Amino acid sequence: MKPVDTLLGSTARRLALAGMIALAPMVQASPTLSTIDQLGPSLTPIGAEREGNSAGTIPAWTGGLKPEQGAMQPDGNMANPFASDEVLFTITAENLEQYRHQLTPGQLAMFKRYPDSFKMNVFPTRRSASYPDSVYEATRRNAETTTLLDGGNGIAGLANGVAFPEPENGLEVIWNHMLRYRGDSMDLTLSQVIAEANGDYREIIKQTIWNFFPSITDLEEESNLLFLYKSKVLEPVRMAGEVTLVHEPIDQVAEPRRAWKYLPGQRRVRRAPNVAYDNPATSSDNLKTSDNLDMFNGAPDKYEWTLKGKQEIFIPYNSYALYDKSRSNADIILPGHINPELARYELHRVWVVEAALKDGQRHVYGKRTFYVDEDTWQASIIDLYDSRDQIWRVGMAHAIQLNPQQVPWLVTEVFYDLYSGRYITNGIANSYKKPLIFGQLASKSDYTPAAIRRWGR
Repeated sequence: MKPVDTLLGSTARRLALAGMIALAPMVQASPTLSTIDQLGPSLTPIGAEREGNSAGTIPAWTGGLKPEQGAMQPDGNMANPFASDEVLFTITAENLEQYRHQLTPGQLAMFKRYPDSFKMNVFPTRRSASYPDSVYEATRRNAETTTLLDGGNGIAGLANGVAFPEPENGLEVIWNHMLRYRGDSMDLTLSQVIAEANGDYREIIKQTIWNFFPSITDLEEESNLLFLYKSKVLEPVRMAGEVTLVHEPIDQVAEPRRAWKYLPGQRRVRRAPNVAYDNPATSSDNLKTSDNLDMFNGAPDKYEWTLKGKQEIFIPYNSYALYDKSRSNADIILPGHINPELARYELHRVWVVEAALKDGQRHVYGKRTFYVDEDTWQASIIDLYDSRDQIWRVGMAHAIQLNPQQVPWLVTEVFYDLYSGRYITNGIANSYKKPLIFGQLASKSDYTPAAIRRWGR
């Protein structure tokens, strides 16, 4: 009999994780791994260091924000639980030398590219991340059962929590990012903004729906499916009704991602085999690759992944000012970069992972360095290098805590092209006054080519 808590489990387990039914208490073997013992006293329930740093600039984790703190309102607005915080100091091109050891090469490159306008307002560190108890419980089980398969391209023994709460290599850190809890399902309306070097921009507004494996009610035993995804363009009018559909496997080497496009002008659904790796992301004007969505996604097989350890870095965090729906895109989008007065940076511990392109493999990025937040497993910053080992692009994820559902998520992710001076943001939801919707169950029939044709029309 298969364990009910593994990823390859039954529909009953998936419904239980979605909160629909309760499973009988599990009989578990006595924990033997040191990780399981540490998740209580020295590590947080998802594997971060519970204590603060010796300098006192990073506090201890005390549970994060409670569900009622900063909860989303019916109109989509959210109160800033840290509105009274004041800027501790501002990093500029003039004083960055004293902070160099806590900045990434990509951040340093931003100061060099925009010395007169780019700056970082640094606030007190608030370890706001919190998750539902079910995620913490699943993470404890994962510490004992989860393993890598197929040379690191797949996962076995995974419940709906952090896969590797005490990672031993870079690939395990990246899987933690790709598999992190995002609310089982979400329905959100957001915009993708392409900004030119002079500050002109154009916006594409989309409705995007995700259903992760626990919320898919008719998933088969032994399924390799991680999530189902569909996105429909709402504006501009000339693109309205375009739909992208993705079936996302876990092991994408054994089973490649499947994707389709519906174009309303043709009234046809077509396979989209190139929504992967370094092919341009949909409607991105070639400013980011398909595997840049959510900072990184998809098969990890093209790179060698090296865990460099942990570092204290200033990363975007608690970005409630960017989420404020009274702000317009004109308030946020400036030449070269987003408005630095609306971006909040805090000092956090991050896992540093370097991905170097394997011999014989092809990708536009010869190397990537990931800085992954220990409290959320979100890739917060990615430095992206070209084939000459020069920094080409910098990705920054502006984090936020979505309550009352206790889902660490993003206000937006931004990819800056240092060569052209252009950039792209994805996720800013200020144009639409509506909240994110969580907890919707779905059937595979909701994510078929026929279904997206109806949705697009």
